[in-house]
Amino acid sequence: MFSAQVTRYQQWPENAQGASYWIAADETQRNNLQFQTYADTVRAALGPTGLVEAHAEAQARFTVHIEYGSPREREWRQEFVDPYMYPGFYGPYVGFHHPRWAWGMGPAIQTVAVDVYRMTLSVRIDDRTQQGREVYRATAVASSRQDQLGAAMPYLARAIFDRFPGRNGQVVEVRYPVQ
Repeated sequence: MFSAQVTRYQQWPENAQGASYWIAADETQRNNLQFQTYADTVRAALGPTGLVEAHAEAQARFTVHIEYGSPREREWRQEFVDPYMYPGFYGPYVGFHHPRWAWGMGPAIQTVAVDVYRMTLSVRIDDRTQQGREVYRATAVASSRQDQLGAAMPYLARAIFDRFPGRNGQVVEVRYPVQ
């Protein structure tokens, strides 16, 4: 199951059904194969919103900006200690029962540092008919122990436009079965 947290802000115009959009690349995104691949994923997710891709930037009402990343962060988690590796008060033990558990103390827990990748997709949509005013901004974030941004991108893009445009200031948790 893929899970992501989506935060969105919007002042979506009433008369936008069927309007055109253009995905704009900044200087670092031009001629970048990774950006082009992720832009295709965003295009696919934009389809169900009713927006249509323009043939040229000048023809588009909306300009779509995309940012993404998967920075590695250190996170502290509590985990149960493997009973076969934890000696307890009496040294290593045999079998399925730890001597400490017999006294009602429960299994030992330890806090460990783990590396976590915060896979992020942010989309901003500006309305050119309103002097380029921002009308939609959403960020989807998912965590993983491995850096799998490419595999997560279709789910992140889908999450960004799930129930588009949503309520302003809304934070939702989305879950999708992984195929």
